[in-house]
Amino acid sequence: MSTIPSLEFPTFHVVTHPLVQYKLGLLRDKQTNHNMFRELVYELTLFLGYEATRHLRTIQKQVETPLETCAATVLDGPNPLILPILRAGLGMVDALLQLIPSAKVGHVGIFRNEQTLEPEKYYFKIPPDSPTQAVYVCDPMLATG
Repeated sequence: MSTIPSLEFPTFHVVTHPLVQYKLGLLRDKQTNHNMFRELVYELTLFLGYEATRHLRTIQKQVETPLETCAATVLDGPNPLILPILRAGLGMVDALLQLIPSAKVGHVGIFRNEQTLEPEKYYFKIPPDSPTQAVYVCDPMLATG
């Protein structure tokens, strides 16, 4: 992962891992069928989710194993929120839930007004006890080139 230095976007990161780049190429290929496209979105979301969750707060906790107790790392604070932009972002939710099973899921519906070209919200629903730890907005924007 590399950081692009920018005063405007100081925390903007570009994931340059070879497997991410390879799978993005497959995803963009017009020969990729629908099933493969969905699988690639899932796999890419796992890679990106792994990087995006790097800074989640954790604490040490004692857990019981079948033999004895030991220290284990657990997430600290409220459960993260996965917030897909309807509908395209829904394809990313399952992979993030695979990484963070305790996460909550909300939904945002946005479309682009064809006259003004501005985004317009038509739906917004998040769990009432929304987290303050982390929110992961899911929207697989792909250039069609």
